[in-house]
Amino acid sequence: MPAAELGPENPLPYFRASNPDAKYKLDDSISEEDRKHMGWQSAFRVLPHRMQDSYNRELKPRDYVSIILENEHLRASFIPELGGRLASLIHKRTGLELLEPVTHFQPANVALRNAWIAGGVEWNTAQLGHHYLTCAPMFAARIVGAYGESSLRFYAWERTKQFPYQLDFHLPPDSEFLYVRVKIINPHKSVLPMYWWSNIAVPQTPDRRVLAPTDRAVTNAPDGFAMVDLPIVEGIDVSYPTNVQSSREYFFRIDDSQRPWAAALDESGRGLIHTSTQRLLGRKMFVWGTGRGGQRWQEYLLGGDRAYIEIQGGLARTQLETIPMPADTQWTWTEAYGLMSIDPAAAHSPDWIAARTSVDEALNTILPAAELNDLDAKFAEIGNKAPLNVLLEGDGWGSLESIRNPCVQFPEMPFGENFITPQQQPWLSLLRNGYLPECSPEEGPGHFMVQSEWRKLLEESIELGKSDHWLGHLHLGIMKREAFDVDGARESWLKSIEHTPTSWAYRNLSALPSNDADTACDYMAKAWSVGPRVTALALEYAHLLEKHERWDELKSLIEELPEDMRNHERMLIVAARIALHFDDLSKLEEILSHDFASIREGEVTLTDLWFAWQAKLIARKEGIAVDDALLVRVRQELTPPWRIDQRTY
Repeated sequence: MPAAELGPENPLPYFRASNPDAKYKLDDSISEEDRKHMGWQSAFRVLPHRMQDSYNRELKPRDYVSIILENEHLRASFIPELGGRLASLIHKRTGLELLEPVTHFQPANVALRNAWIAGGVEWNTAQLGHHYLTCAPMFAARIVGAYGESSLRFYAWERTKQFPYQLDFHLPPDSEFLYVRVKIINPHKSVLPMYWWSNIAVPQTPDRRVLAPTDRAVTNAPDGFAMVDLPIVEGIDVSYPTNVQSSREYFFRIDDSQRPWAAALDESGRGLIHTSTQRLLGRKMFVWGTGRGGQRWQEYLLGGDRAYIEIQGGLARTQLETIPMPADTQWTWTEAYGLMSIDPAAAHSPDWIAARTSVDEALNTILPAAELNDLDAKFAEIGNKAPLNVLLEGDGWGSLESIRNPCVQFPEMPFGENFITPQQQPWLSLLRNGYLPECSPEEGPGHFMVQSEWRKLLEESIELGKSDHWLGHLHLGIMKREAFDVDGARESWLKSIEHTPTSWAYRNLSALPSNDADTACDYMAKAWSVGPRVTALALEYAHLLEKHERWDELKSLIEELPEDMRNHERMLIVAARIALHFDDLSKLEEILSHDFASIREGEVTLTDLWFAWQAKLIARKEGIAVDDALLVRVRQELTPPWRIDQRTY
């Protein structure tokens, strides 16, 4: 399919938020019960993963492995290399595509590791945000289904919180539903803050209505998250997503006693329904909104005239939460994806209760809850059996962990030593030979480990003199910093520099939260001076100088960069800020004509630059000063070009 180049991973570690709990503004309409876990252990966290931020917007034909499950009624296509994404689900008799399918690979800056694509069904676990493997492979294996049919298993080792999980996909003979049975295992002797959401892209059309079995939802209102009544919110019927102007999310407040489901039905009363066993209680609708920014995001992600919304299912009632998963516990559930077809008049009844009740009754006819529970029990037996064979390999981190700790070896999810790759070899050497091999700084720090067991191994190796080198102390500092030991991290990085001064250690020292501006900039200057000089370092150096308004230093840095770094699109944005500061408006205009790939969801950098540029042009023309009044006037009277307008509010 047409695909952009993902590019190499960023070699720099990105450290977790200083407070593991996220803070949200919550309206009094949200009860104490519902807010109990909102924000708990939900702040940014990405290590030991590295960022995926080197993609572009140049689409070329590229090959991906596709795995297909098919019976008389449905044809389901999966892309294991993209986090096991369900890329398409076709109802064969009607020819309906029940999803907004994946037809090309165009990453955007939306996920925890940056790169993310739209379309299909994405499986998110561990942490708030689009998951760590959304643009990375999962293990894919063949299994035997409940009726002897070929079935499919995806599985992976989750590195941030160290747990295995699997998804078994079943399409039994004559079934009009595709089933996925999910299993998450907490192998630890302590509670895990757990997160899961299945994100389902479906077409957005003016005639399509989203229904769920509730009269209430939590939404991101202008003054924070609030509980609202459905379907009329702020004077509009939000069950029709094209009525919503700006980016919004609606977490349906489904009661524990109610069977959970969500459906997106078109003018004929047909479309996808998603239901599950009771553990997956949460349901959500996400819309980009029909304003300019939302439309631009749709075009940016999908291309052409396509548009989509998401209906989602999760372990908690909202995505603001992680929930406590007890020690030594398995959580399982079964999800069902299929066609819902009801009387159009019922689906689009102005009586919300009547409309959702019609879907509820139809679902209980075509897939009774008891039948789904029976299937869940059948799938449970299969879910504990080893697969027939592995079709596609994931990464080798689960294999490394199972070598270190045999207690996390599970026959249903084989992480054999044969899956070890060069990425894991240095850490395997630490485990088996007692040392982390030293390399030259030009080779980079390699891949990271941050869990406490590996920290203990590395500390012991350094004490014995086996890993007492720049790389050993660098990684120990990363481990300490991720564990909130800021002073210990500083000490380790200074020891790394005593062995060999490197940009890797100086950059990490620059990023310590206790630094003042001069200290941070001085450390970064030393990082740039000693090298190695890589694009990621240049970008951080530039952003740091920009943050502290050191314009002359920043201008000199940009001018001395090699061409490939100077032309990196994020560096072009820095250059645009320099041009704005020094009134080089023709240069600013030239840069803003670029097609940028890595604008973050919710980022308004480009439009802010454009408005500031227009204000300076008007000020020159009219002989007036650029002040707050002029900036307000510009935003009221002028509209940025479609190409750069990705505002979601």
